[in-house]
Amino acid sequence: MTAAPPAGDDVLRLTPADLRADARRRALGLLVVGLVVAVVCTFLGRWQWHRHVARDAAIAVVEANYAAEPVDLADVVPDPAAALPDADAWRSVVVQGRYLPGSTVLLRNRPVDGTPAYHALVPLLVTDAAPGAFGPPVDAGRVLVVDRGWVPTGSDGSADVDVPAPPAGDVTVTVRLRPGERPSTRTAPDRQAHAIAPAQVLAAGGVDAPPYAAYGAVVREVPAPDEVLGTLAAPSTDPGSHLSYAFQWWVFAAGGLVAFSVSARREWTGVGGPPVAPATPDGTPAPAARVPRTRRARGRDEIDEDAEIDAQEAARRR
Repeated sequence: MTAAPPAGDDVLRLTPADLRADARRRALGLLVVGLVVAVVCTFLGRWQWHRHVARDAAIAVVEANYAAEPVDLADVVPDPAAALPDADAWRSVVVQGRYLPGSTVLLRNRPVDGTPAYHALVPLLVTDAAPGAFGPPVDAGRVLVVDRGWVPTGSDGSADVDVPAPPAGDVTVTVRLRPGERPSTRTAPDRQAHAIAPAQVLAAGGVDAPPYAAYGAVVREVPAPDEVLGTLAAPSTDPGSHLSYAFQWWVFAAGGLVAFSVSARREWTGVGGPPVAPATPDGTPAPAARVPRTRRARGRDEIDEDAEIDAQEAARRR
């Protein structure tokens, strides 16, 4: 059995002023939410814009350097221990040296067009970083890690793979320079690596020599090898969708601010809210006015039935 609602003064009555205050609190809450949404979307748009700018700059570097004529390694890298500047990425350089095939390291988890593959990283003991210049050899004794290409991993990557040998003896190598990657903290099997971090690669290959901070992706080897590895892919120049994402976030920011502002205005002014009944002098809401009901028009069946009843009444009177 349900209890009867409290009567008289025990009933909490909301005055029109209370209703207006509550509506304005909701309006302010909606406005705050709209501002938060707009700020968050604006910053997300700026983040995508900065990614677009960075990607655009990287594409410009590729377009300027990838097809440029090769120069001596020492002309681009005067300090072998210094990090390669971003503006010099993909520069083609020539260097003379001798490969150390017994220290080849396989780079893991670098698929090629969806095919599982290992990259063959072979240390090149530099004999002259400026073969095109006159004078004594430059940077002799340093080691440049060279990515010579890729080989398939096999069915599951658990078996040893045969890596074609590099040219023996003195070799002149043309490579495209790349900044060395950050060392990986993951443990790799013997003679394998998870990143092209030159010092880490040399350690995995058992080479004790000072490395170049950059590494090279092979372009040409003289003399040519007996067997060529898989060709390294050219860098992508696709700008991606960062710019369109940035504009989408900014549209969301503007649209969200407008939508929440309109909702807040409706709450503030009472537009679209339930009608408030006028109050009586003692503060109680006045009873709602009764709305007269409109009679439904009689249908065809009702008219026929009335006619039949009238006919029966007339027959009885006769």
